[in-house]
Amino acid sequence: MTMTAPDVVVRRTELEPAAALFRSLGDPSRLAILRRLATAPARVVDVVDTLGLAQSTVSKHLACLRDCGLVTSEPLGRASLFRLTQPALIDLLAAAETVLGATGNAVALCPTYGCDDVTES
Repeated sequence: MTMTAPDVVVRRTELEPAAALFRSLGDPSRLAILRRLATAPARVVDVVDTLGLAQSTVSKHLACLRDCGLVTSEPLGRASLFRLTQPALIDLLAAAETVLGATGNAVALCPTYGCDDVTES
C-alpha cells in the first residue's frame, strides 16, 4: 500500500496526544514523582521527603500531572493524597528503562534532547 501525503498528515495528527503525553513526562522531577507514586499514594510532604525537592517544586509538578490526567488527589485531613490515575504508567516507565538500557547512552548523548551532564563511556 502506498502512503499518500494526506495519510501522513492524518497519522501525525493522531499522534499529537501521544506527543503531549511524552512532553508531560519530559521533566526529570515529574518522572521521579511518578516513580514515587508508583510505589504508593503519597502526600506532597512524603514526596518532598523522598525526593529532596522543594515543596513548591513538588506542588507545581503535581498540579501539571493532575492537569494532564496522570495523577489525582483526594483530601486527607489538611493535606491531599496523590495517586496515579493510570497504572499503565508503571509499565510505560519500565518500558522506557528497557529502551534506555538497550540503547546505552545514545539518547542521553543526543545533541537535541540529550542530557548536559552525560559523557560517553
